[in-house]
Amino acid sequence: MGWNEWDQAKADATARQTPMRLDRLPGGPADADLVVHQDDLGAVGHEAFGLHGRLLKQADIAGAGIDGQGSGSTMQAAAALKADGFALGAELETTVSVWTSQVESVLQACAHISNHLDYSKKAHAADDEAIAASLRNRDGSAVSVSRLTEYFQ
Repeated sequence: MGWNEWDQAKADATARQTPMRLDRLPGGPADADLVVHQDDLGAVGHEAFGLHGRLLKQADIAGAGIDGQGSGSTMQAAAALKADGFALGAELETTVSVWTSQVESVLQACAHISNHLDYSKKAHAADDEAIAASLRNRDGSAVSVSRLTEYFQ
């Protein structure tokens, strides 16, 4: 959302005399909130991991058709074009460089998403275990609901 759009949205909300709600869709349930389930996180993390693997194998134009000196077929073509005096050779090298940089950025993003979701899943599971352990009596029995309400008063 651009700055002008944000200003317009604020002005519209003020004109309607209704508070702005960024956490819900208009007309949605009043108690709606962001809900994420462990299965959802696992699926997103799995897709990011799979995409990372596929990109690593299939998007490497710099390394495709690699020769004995470590040059891929695209860079070999660029060198041949440059040697024959074609400006296209330098442009092809630039294209490979930019493509490789962009692929590396996407690979890093996929790895970050996958790793972060794995970490989040484990961290929340550990938090749940710690909370469950702290809500037990000394003998290991569960704390009663009436006792729990004391924490919230």
